[in-house]
Order: sequence, then structure tokens, then C-alpha cells
Amino acid sequence: MTAIDENQRLVAILRGITPDEVDPLVGTLIDSGFTAIEIPLNSPTPFESIARAVELSREHGGPDRLIGAGTVLTAEDVDRVKACGGNLVVSPNVDRAVIARALELGMRVMPGVMTPTEALAAIDAGARDLKFFPASLLGPDGIRAIRAVLPGDVRIYAVGGVGADDFAAYAAAGVYGFGLGSSLFKPGADAGAVRAAAEACMAAISR
Repeated sequence: MTAIDENQRLVAILRGITPDEVDPLVGTLIDSGFTAIEIPLNSPTPFESIARAVELSREHGGPDRLIGAGTVLTAEDVDRVKACGGNLVVSPNVDRAVIARALELGMRVMPGVMTPTEALAAIDAGARDLKFFPASLLGPDGIRAIRAVLPGDVRIYAVGGVGADDFAAYAAAGVYGFGLGSSLFKPGADAGAVRAAAEACMAAISR
């Protein structure tokens, strides 16, 4: 199983990134302190981008990092992420085959949930990291209510409509970490804009 790093509370979601953008943008995120990066599979040539992000992470050395894929829908895609060197699998749903395969391969897996039923089903399948999505619809109060019925060792990530200004309220509701998409990266964004957003997020999570 991939080790847990306290700095992996922030997951950069680079939906729409191209392989040519990986070096400048992933490099910027690593330099800003990000140690968890997700490239959704509905991005252009995602496996090429994941492989390059893994290589770039190795070139940078430093702490263990989570590099992998989002929008993972099949066990076969889990295998492809692993073949690229990835160690992170994020899904929009609870698929027992995806969870089982990721755990079998020693990867971190974050299935997407929104209800207590979905969360408990994911936990029963072996997941210990849950992506609450879209978090903005539940809000801190909704997540707090669901958190109360979940095992204490489960880590909750709030994803969807959540930015740096929201971290404190969600953390007080029992949220462990955050997946950051459009508040951090939009297709076509340059490295300077990504750096400014990344540094703001790192500062906010450190408070």
C-alpha cells in the first residue's frame, strides 16, 4: 500500500492537461509543495501525461508522491495507470472491481461518494479514502452529518466547488483533504497562474 503523507491533503486535478503541458505545470505544482496529482482519463492522451508526470516526479526526488488518474471506471484502466508508474486511482463512483484491483496493486484509491450508503459501500469494498463529490452541494454541514457514521480511520476528501477559502470550514466538519480542479487549473492556464493558485492553497492548508 502506498504510504500516507500528511502533505497529501491537497490533490491537484489536472483535467484537460496535454502531455506538452505536463513539464511546466506539474513541475510548478511540485515546486509549490503538491505531493498528489490526478490526471483524469477524459483528458487528451491521459496515459502519456501520467507517465510523464511520474517521470518528472522521480526527477524531482523528494517526498513520496501520489501520481495517477481520475475518472477511472474499469479495472482495466487501473492496470493501465499502474503500467504508467501511477499509484493513485480516483473514481467518480463506487465500483468494487476498481477498488479491489487498485488495492491488489498497492495503489491509493479514492472512490466518489455522496451519500452514507455509497460511503459505507466503498468502505466495505476496502476503500479508506473517500471523495465526497460534489462537495459544494453537501456543504460542511452535510459532510459533518455523514462523517459521524463513518469509521474514524477513513479519510474524507472534499471535491467540487471547494477552494482555498473553504478549507477551514470543511476541515472543522471532519474533512481530511481536498481535490482542487478549476480553482487550481483550467485548460490553457499558464505556469504563472497555476503557481499563484497553488501557493495560495498551500498557505491556506497550513493555517
